[in-house]
Amino acid sequence: MLTYGKISLRPLEPEDIDLLYQWENNIEIWQVSNTKAPFSKHILAQYLAESAKDIYATRQLRLIIQDENMQAVGAVDLFDFEPYHLRAGVGILIHQTEDRGKGYAGDTLLALSVYALEVLGLKQLYANIAVDNAVSIHLFEKAGFQQSGIKKDWLKTRNGWKDEILFQKSLC
Repeated sequence: MLTYGKISLRPLEPEDIDLLYQWENNIEIWQVSNTKAPFSKHILAQYLAESAKDIYATRQLRLIIQDENMQAVGAVDLFDFEPYHLRAGVGILIHQTEDRGKGYAGDTLLALSVYALEVLGLKQLYANIAVDNAVSIHLFEKAGFQQSGIKKDWLKTRNGWKDEILFQKSLC
């Protein structure tokens, strides 16, 4: 199990299906996750079955973030895993508002960085963050990610278009 500070990271388990169903179908977070439709339990069960495969086969990895009491507070994803180019994207969710601001996300990014470097041998991680998501921008900057570019008019919203910032973190 990966641990750092207040958190531990563990793989997905079949028992997580109800938790994933709740999180993935929360309309409030669809904008940051680029979700446009709800997920059925059937689809999530298939996803859980696939998650048991190696990151080299699936090119992605989702881990559950647990607090000091071993309660699930969120999830972190490595996606677009590129073993040749030694990089992967990062996405993170702390689901409940009352669990945010407690350091769980920062500890998770630090634990994930160590895992990405020491276990996967990656050179860098990246994240894409909407220009108006100040909390996430602060989180990733604090974890050592640096802004490396802006994708103009990248995200379509109900109110028009907005830019997305590309952040990168060198691990070596």
